[in-house]
Amino acid sequence: MNLKRAATIGVVGGVLAVWLAAVATSRRREAPAPPVARRAPVDTRSAALADEIARLHEHPHPTAPPQQPGRNLFQFRAPKVKALAVAPHAALTEAALANAPLPPPALKLSGVAEDPGQDGPVRTAVISGVGQLFLVKEGEMVTPRYRVARISDDVVELVDVGTSEPLRIAMRP
Repeated sequence: MNLKRAATIGVVGGVLAVWLAAVATSRRREAPAPPVARRAPVDTRSAALADEIARLHEHPHPTAPPQQPGRNLFQFRAPKVKALAVAPHAALTEAALANAPLPPPALKLSGVAEDPGQDGPVRTAVISGVGQLFLVKEGEMVTPRYRVARISDDVVELVDVGTSEPLRIAMRP
């Protein structure tokens, strides 16, 4: 039995080897590749590119600016334009403009922080306004116009440097 089994394995293995060899090598002959066309030299391609660039530069540019579109594509309805009535004002002189008080900036007290200190609590005010966030203690400047005079639990008193007028900012709930 061992001889029969060995002979069978040998014959099957030989057939398998012949079959794999036949599959791996094809008997078809491939046609020779067509000759490669010669490419144009670089100089002729760059000349053609320069001609194309010159042609595109000669393209006429618009002389009139584009007009506003008749409607906004991102709005369902066009807003109604209301005519503003202009009230006549008395002519302001330069002296009146110089003496006119500046309105206080829109400052808001956002919070007060408190740290223990040797002489009592040291408070830091968090003031928002003028597009900034100020963390200030007593004596520091909030803007070039205001200096912090006092900080309590929920109120900060600022003093205008130019006019010495006080401005009180309270924390809003």
